[in-house]
Amino acid sequence: MTAMNPQQPTNEHLLFIRGTHWNHGMSPSELQRVMTDFYAWVEGLNTRGILRGAQPLMEEGKLVSGTKGAAVTDGVFTESKEAIAGYFLLAVETMEEALHIARACPILDHGAQIEVRPIADLCRPMAEVKQHSNS
Repeated sequence: MTAMNPQQPTNEHLLFIRGTHWNHGMSPSELQRVMTDFYAWVEGLNTRGILRGAQPLMEEGKLVSGTKGAAVTDGVFTESKEAIAGYFLLAVETMEEALHIARACPILDHGAQIEVRPIADLCRPMAEVKQHSNS
């Protein structure tokens, strides 16, 4: 049985844009329309003052694992619809608000996915250390 998570949420949420090839098969004019809608969505977040950061990610990457990082392998599989294409850091208090924002993203209609995660006050191992030292 897993112990209850001692982490506490902050007033920020991270949106991971998943899917690096959602635009395949679109005509140039359709892609331009979707991207115009997408950047209007982004500008709306900025205008509301809740956009703390956002960046697209390159499709290349490596995965470091093992003791002292002994294994370095190709770790990003861009052909996968789960590949992370970018992120948005939002200053919103609740998961409900973050989900509302994510649902309004225009690229969802074309196969992209958005993972919504609350930002924690501490990483789980440190939260467990603090919880143990307070008991």
